[in-house]
Amino acid sequence: MNVTEKLTARLPKIGDRGGNAPVVAVVKLHGMITPTQSPLARGVVNLAAVETALTSAFDRDRLVAVALSINSPGGAATQSAMIAERIRQLAGKRQVPVLAFCEDLAASGGYYLACAADEIYAHRSSMVGSIGVISSSFGLSGLIDRLGVERRVYTAGEHKHRLDPFQPEKAEDVAWLEGMQSQVHEVFVDWVRERRGDQLAADEQLFTGEVWTGARALELGLLDGLGTLREVVATRFPEAEVVTAEPKRPLLAKLGFAPGGGMGTFAGERLGAAITALEQRAAWSRFGL
Repeated sequence: MNVTEKLTARLPKIGDRGGNAPVVAVVKLHGMITPTQSPLARGVVNLAAVETALTSAFDRDRLVAVALSINSPGGAATQSAMIAERIRQLAGKRQVPVLAFCEDLAASGGYYLACAADEIYAHRSSMVGSIGVISSSFGLSGLIDRLGVERRVYTAGEHKHRLDPFQPEKAEDVAWLEGMQSQVHEVFVDWVRERRGDQLAADEQLFTGEVWTGARALELGLLDGLGTLREVVATRFPEAEVVTAEPKRPLLAKLGFAPGGGMGTFAGERLGAAITALEQRAAWSRFGL
């Protein structure tokens, strides 16, 4: 008997609910995983943004399961970990199974989130995996030279000025970054091994950052089955009412005011938001989406 079967067996039987339908609560984790919000972005995921949706989902009356709808190219490692840990905390308190459903993409941090579930499903054409760490930047030292701009930076501490995009790249800075990436990658791998256990195939490509279709990911043990949220829930919980737990929106957002908008917005803030949106667009584009 797997974890989900054990949890389901402890739930009241449908016939004992006095005619009230059991509930499967859905939480949407769609977008780039980032600690910052952007009014121009396709959608972002972070703990602050999804906390109210998660607590609402697990607080439902007659709850028999929570479903995570995941569509994400990944992003910030720490935000991924904090959201996953919060899901496990809430699941432990409520003692209900958590099922993850990968839609177009559950890559990198998106797959990290999926591993917070007791079972993971995807469509056979979904893209799943990318268990690795990536950093990207721009080298602008030649540009400021052509523009005649002089870069001035003053620090206390010899390592406060690493990887400045306006200065030539230094080998020691790259080595430092690669060391940090290796440590974060190790955390990621440990999490996947902890959550997937003996289901993982012995494949040397598993933790190289490669991405697979849902069909191949199932063979590798990254999934428990193929199917959509609608299909699996209808089979597993045929009497259940499926409800979506929505995050609470700030009052200004409800009134139609986007973050960073308004008369007092500086051009630099809008430029920063535009750059963030482009970076997030590039993250999706790496997977052809």
